[in-house]
Amino acid sequence: MKLFKVSLAVFAMGLIFLGSCSNGQQAATPDNSPAVSPSETAEKADHSQPSKGGKVVETGNYHLEFVPEKEDKGTHLDLYLQKGDTHEAIPNAKVTAQVQIPNGSQKTLDMKYDAQGKHYAVLLPEQAPGEYKVVILSDINGEKVNGRFTFNR
Repeated sequence: MKLFKVSLAVFAMGLIFLGSCSNGQQAATPDNSPAVSPSETAEKADHSQPSKGGKVVETGNYHLEFVPEKEDKGTHLDLYLQKGDTHEAIPNAKVTAQVQIPNGSQKTLDMKYDAQGKHYAVLLPEQAPGEYKVVILSDINGEKVNGRFTFNR
């Protein structure tokens, strides 16, 4: 019984200690600077959001936005390949789309740069319903920048 009373007293002391440590202040980061408040985070732009209605992959200093558009003759694939916080278009890359069709077969398509639209584009002539898996392979002056996407038709 005496051991039980000692254990209960130690437990109660632990609760009191924990309660006194949580006095409502925000935790500090490891370098003892204050944690970033939600309002400060909201002020910074979220570069992972789509600007063209597509799916986005952020990799390093690059922003890839993939937009598939269903057409009568297949699916038009658009890729906005951009750099930096300002999302500056990159016109001189070599871009290839490797597409897995819903039946499991593969297609490799070279995407051409559309200077007016500031994006890379190609028509995928497939019309089968189902999920398409797309791997975008980009070569920007020898630097490899890749992204994976899916879409349904």
